[in-house]
Amino acid sequence: MGLQADSTLQTVLLFPVHFLVWLYSVVSFLPWYYITGAGEKKALSKRVKARSTSGCAEGPYRSVDQFESLAREDFPGKDTLDKLMYHAVQRFGTEHCLGTRDLLSEENEIQPSGKVFKKLILGDYKWLSYNEVDSIVSEFGSGLAALGQQPKSSIAIFCETRAEWMITAQACFRRNFPLVTFYSTLGEEAIAFGLNETEVTHLVTSSELLQTKLKNVLPLIPKLKHVIYVDQKKVSTEGFSDGLSIHSMQAVRELGALPENSTYPSDSPWFSLQARVGSEIVKPQPSDLAVVMYTSGSTGRPKGVMIVHSNLIAGMTGQCERIPGLGPKDTYIAYLPLAHVLEMTAEISCVTYGCRIGYSSPQTLSNQSTKIKRGSKGDSSVLKPTLMAAVPEIMDRINKNVMSKVQEMSLIQKTLFTLGYRYKLEQIKRGYDAPLCNALLFRKVKKLLGGRVRMMLSGGAPLSSATQRFMNICFCCPVGQGYGLTETCGAGTITEGGYTKDDKPNPRGEILIAAPM
Repeated sequence: MGLQADSTLQTVLLFPVHFLVWLYSVVSFLPWYYITGAGEKKALSKRVKARSTSGCAEGPYRSVDQFESLAREDFPGKDTLDKLMYHAVQRFGTEHCLGTRDLLSEENEIQPSGKVFKKLILGDYKWLSYNEVDSIVSEFGSGLAALGQQPKSSIAIFCETRAEWMITAQACFRRNFPLVTFYSTLGEEAIAFGLNETEVTHLVTSSELLQTKLKNVLPLIPKLKHVIYVDQKKVSTEGFSDGLSIHSMQAVRELGALPENSTYPSDSPWFSLQARVGSEIVKPQPSDLAVVMYTSGSTGRPKGVMIVHSNLIAGMTGQCERIPGLGPKDTYIAYLPLAHVLEMTAEISCVTYGCRIGYSSPQTLSNQSTKIKRGSKGDSSVLKPTLMAAVPEIMDRINKNVMSKVQEMSLIQKTLFTLGYRYKLEQIKRGYDAPLCNALLFRKVKKLLGGRVRMMLSGGAPLSSATQRFMNICFCCPVGQGYGLTETCGAGTITEGGYTKDDKPNPRGEILIAAPM
């Protein structure tokens, strides 16, 4: 009886709120509809996106935008990854390209349980321009060549997601060094297996991984001759075998900058007759191997997936078509493993279109992240990204944290939040938005990720419809799901065809994905 009375009282008290929402919707609809172009946006979302190539309902289906032939290149003639980078440097030379936060200090914080957690105090992002990145890429690539790295011979990277990872990748693409990638979370046995299987002679890593995971493994890799660590701090070479040379990235760059080693292809903005000394750069062809990406090993021993330049170019072309307005006004926050094809292609795409990339980590992503000192700002609050990728686990965690805060609200606050959530959900289903709800109810939630995210991409595992809806509503941006495998460059399709493997009498749903031939 008491609960029924409370419910009745709640309904009575909220009647003015419901009335105001209704009145606001009626009064503001027409001005909002025409000012924001909501009708055009709705028509765009409802347009026919695919047609059957056979003329039959069974398909197969292809995008109407690329119905006559598959999309192969974003920019005509830019059919290898090094050409994409040169093209970007020519277009965005002085603009921000890669950014990293300064580490101001580290503090040990003792928890009530007695455990000690390391907390970081970070400064602002420091940026490298496209021209600066291009110069570093050229120097590092020349330095690797001076150390004996040969075109079409594999080189490995075992490193966390950071600017130096992307610089290494671009240097390898430019020099036609196939890049072998490993997750930084892989165990020693998996790393030894992959390095021996690919027979690499050069390895790029970080000082931490060199000391913690690689030191005991390196004697088991007889063909490895050079290890390059990307950090600024000096690493002790004691305990390593005499036949193994340890270099800093800076030292390799300095080696590459020597006149006898510094070479540039003729279409580089840094090209000059004077610089063109020493051996010529062997440029990659579209059919040349670009990367060998080792999987996480979740189903057994990690597998090396071989991907050529044309595969990656075609995959990224399809991805970029699905991000409206991608360009220099965007900022991407990078924290997922670059050894995952989704993150690597996302970052290369951003560089190609002039988006700046700010580097982060799962431990420093938000103000509440585990390595951020209380009262300090996480990376997303400082960077204020417009684009980000996330795995379902992270989105589920955000959903859980926000909803736990909602449960701590008063009855009226909680009811208002629920009312706004449901109202916006109905608006979205109609193809519209709810600006008042965005401003009054979801503004604080948006600030968890900097407040400017306009699009999110989920990949790596299935994202529940409830979490996708929550992120869409509370962060006021569309959330797309990527479907694919490392073998398909992370690009595919998730269009629902209304068929399943349980259909009777004939199970359906096999998915076939092929690259342009």
